[in-house]
Amino acid sequence: MTDGKVKLLSGGNPQIPKGDGDGPVQDYIAAMPGWKHDAGVMLDRIITDEIGEAQKAVRWNTPFYGLPGQGYIVAFHCITKYLKITFFRGADLSPMPPVGSKDPNTRYLHVYEDLALDEAQFRDWIRQAAALPGWQF
Repeated sequence: MTDGKVKLLSGGNPQIPKGDGDGPVQDYIAAMPGWKHDAGVMLDRIITDEIGEAQKAVRWNTPFYGLPGQGYIVAFHCITKYLKITFFRGADLSPMPPVGSKDPNTRYLHVYEDLALDEAQFRDWIRQAAALPGWQF
């Protein structure tokens, strides 16, 4: 941060210091530009609603969500035209999130400004992911 402002990296991704807990995640969401801010607030609310006492952290300028002792199950990141939501065990979800990865276990969901998130499907994926072992740093 310089002069109290968060630097935006390529794609408008906020540069947030590494940290554990809700505070760094909320700093990241607050710094998300334009429509992505509202989408970040919504994603945070949905994830927290579905998994309760979420374990949260920011690493690599990305907020991560998981369950204590289980690891991280989902993260999201600002890309120029969309938000990239990462499901670390996405290949085990049914149906699988639509976008593949180099890692055969990971799947992505891209959220665009002009396309509504299927909230019911997203909630279901979060519930399914919470029942699986998570990813550890």
